Amino acid sequence: MSLYDKHVLPKLVHFACSQQPAMRQRQKIVPLAKGRVLEVGLGSGLNLPYYDASKVSKVWGLDPSPEMIQIAETRARSVNFDVEFIDLPGEHIPLETNSVDTVVVTYTLCTIVDVDRAIKEMLRVLRPDGELVFCEHGIAPDVSVRRLQKCINPLWKRIGGGCHLNREIPKLIEQNGFRIKEMEAMYISGWRPASYNYWGTAISGVL
Repeated sequence: MSLYDKHVLPKLVHFACSQQPAMRQRQKIVPLAKGRVLEVGLGSGLNLPYYDASKVSKVWGLDPSPEMIQIAETRARSVNFDVEFIDLPGEHIPLETNSVDTVVVTYTLCTIVDVDRAIKEMLRVLRPDGELVFCEHGIAPDVSVRRLQKCINPLWKRIGGGCHLNREIPKLIEQNGFRIKEMEAMYISGWRPASYNYWGTAISGVL
């Protein structure tokens, strides 16, 4: 791991992900979580204050960055539910099959290397009647913005910790075993190549 990845990138990611437009998105969807929750890409714990402690019994926070988890641990001290940290990437979820009531993923699918495998892992650990709660930025509907996303993406991935600007979020979710139950999409305030958001809930598509 480079000095940039270890010391600079965690602070940049925390700063970018804690801007008010993104925080308002978190406030919309995180309270939907209930029961035993797995959050994939916990990061610096920005979602923790938005969980409804009356509905959540436990949160497993999965993240491959020890530096980010260290920040999240401070936030976890102020919540009224159990938080357990797992220092692993999204492709490796060390939980039993059908053991989680809700999977939460926010601004994370853009960075996971093997995103298909990670989503399949989320489906595996989720109970048959459980829900995936998601909010992600991704490919924009406007041709001009899409072109810019494609042009900038190679450089953006290098400086943004592997973040892809133009992943097709609904397609990724549904091609890996989920069925989207509810979803909204729009530009939120901010730099347009990174501000087209998709958010909602999905359930197992397996009948």
